Amino acid sequence: MKRHLIYSAKSLLSITCSSCHGDKCAPFIFCQPEELGQVSAAKTCQQYGKGQVIFQEGSPTSGLYCVHSGKIRVIKAGGDGKEQVVHLAKEGDILGLSALMTDATHSTSAVTLEESIVCFVPRSSFLHLLVSNSQFCAALMRLLADSLKQAETGMLHLAYKPVRERLASALLLLLHTYQPTSTHEPDPFSIIISREELASLAGTVKETTIRLLSEFKEDGIIISKGSQITILKPEKLSEIAALYA
Repeated sequence: MKRHLIYSAKSLLSITCSSCHGDKCAPFIFCQPEELGQVSAAKTCQQYGKGQVIFQEGSPTSGLYCVHSGKIRVIKAGGDGKEQVVHLAKEGDILGLSALMTDATHSTSAVTLEESIVCFVPRSSFLHLLVSNSQFCAALMRLLADSLKQAETGMLHLAYKPVRERLASALLLLLHTYQPTSTHEPDPFSIIISREELASLAGTVKETTIRLLSEFKEDGIIISKGSQITILKPEKLSEIAALYA
């Protein structure tokens, strides 16, 4: 069973940018120690429980969000009221960048998939780095370009792939995003995710997701227990996902 982590205010204050994730938070590896020190002094860190909102679509933006730990889904509300997952975030990822760069309101919402710690960097500290550090600026541009490419790919999948293939792709995305890296043979990947959240990621409805998961289970591709899904045969999911690639 997953251990619930409770961090004291003192523990959250002890999180520094210079010791956070090494090269996982790509833009900040180009910052000098004194720059990281300034960001650390200005930022705040907050712990969120599962299902909590970090920022809401349509809300004003006042800074950048850096994921220290946990799993987060970035969602957008459709005209029919349904949610579509547009991005999955993990430790070391940055959220809210496009809104901050364009000085606009958030076009998406960020909601935790599990207990998470997220650091908030105020706009003033971010803009100072943007102006004074060209390598930091270039790394952010690459992040924005990658995000645009991912969004375009997601739109194509929703437009052309049948639901079964989209669900297989969604499970693979969860695996590739959140499977721990290890030098040893990895254990089967497991994640706790509700059927509603998985349906949102695949761009379908809960009932269809339940039916297709049952088919995958009968085929020995996954096993499930409550909200926990374990992927036993990722290669089979890859075959299904590639049918309409």
